[in-house]
Amino acid sequence: MTPGAQVLIAKEGSVIYQKSFGYHTYEKIRKVNNDDIYDLASLTKILVTVPLIIREFEKNNLSLNTKLKDLFKDFELYDKKNLKLDEILSHNARLTPWIPFYKETLDSVTNKQLEDQYSYNKTETFNIQVREGLFMKSWNDTIFNRIINSKLLEKKEYKYSDLPYYLLKKYLENKYSSNLDSMIKNYLFYKIGASSLTYNPYQIMQKHLIVPSEIDTYFRYGIVKGFVHDMGAAMQGGIGGHAGLFGNSLDVAKLMQLYLQKGDYDDFKFFSANTFDLFNQCHFCNENVRRGIGFDKPEIDNNETTSPDCVSRESFGHSGFTGTYAWADPKSNIVYVFLSNRTFPTMENKKLIENNIRTEIKKIIFN
Repeated sequence: MTPGAQVLIAKEGSVIYQKSFGYHTYEKIRKVNNDDIYDLASLTKILVTVPLIIREFEKNNLSLNTKLKDLFKDFELYDKKNLKLDEILSHNARLTPWIPFYKETLDSVTNKQLEDQYSYNKTETFNIQVREGLFMKSWNDTIFNRIINSKLLEKKEYKYSDLPYYLLKKYLENKYSSNLDSMIKNYLFYKIGASSLTYNPYQIMQKHLIVPSEIDTYFRYGIVKGFVHDMGAAMQGGIGGHAGLFGNSLDVAKLMQLYLQKGDYDDFKFFSANTFDLFNQCHFCNENVRRGIGFDKPEIDNNETTSPDCVSRESFGHSGFTGTYAWADPKSNIVYVFLSNRTFPTMENKKLIENNIRTEIKKIIFN
């Protein structure tokens, strides 16, 4: 199912279980240690973009009713202009789930990399590194235009999409003339001691601490280690609003604990309890959308107090494509983190997903 994994459980703010299993790869050369870091995939959404958007909310720079045209006043947004923040972050805005931007950089017949898109040397034109020894042109503006020109889904319904996080990344980085990596580290990670959480760990971390994500045979054609697995985030220089963050289970748990404490951590007050409660609500439950504002929530059913996973309605979390998962429940005051690289050597291995390992462990913990 996966070469290895980290599992952590915290109760009442204290770690009560922290263990690593297996190896970095199936070759069983290096065992997984608690300090090793994984590609967190879509956990990036609630660990980076959501807290930065909460900060904007607290500064009165936006509200849940803010429309995309309010965030991008100098851009033509066409049919996206009136999409609201609460809709896009609840995955209820008719945005298409995924756009394979990377396929435009490959030959449509042979699937080989187009020479005008890639270089084995870094130059002024080819300055986006997507794996060791491979560079691309910048795709940021093209990606934004592709999203703005994409077709909206025909009907309004829950449809999980990465696209809102590309847009919010552009909004935040344009406004503050900084990248998400610097913003979130200075605002949050450094202050709570989450030192392993970073984008592009190949630049700053010891290589032996980084767990590889995949042997890419369709885009980058090489081992992806220390570079983000997600193709769209890779094309943005490894820094995405939806993916790109790496870290270990303890530092992910620190962020989840911050949410449990509704903005308080040590001597810092990052946001108000009222703001967190607003973001942690299901705003479109009546439309059968279980999500909060950015946060995943328990499935909607007829039981008002608990979910099939034995967690309360107030609980929240997220999953990640590479085999990651984080969940917290204010009612039991428990944080659960599961990190793995189920995508190594290939993301076609879906056994971890098919056997519901992450949520089966969650049931045991929260029951």
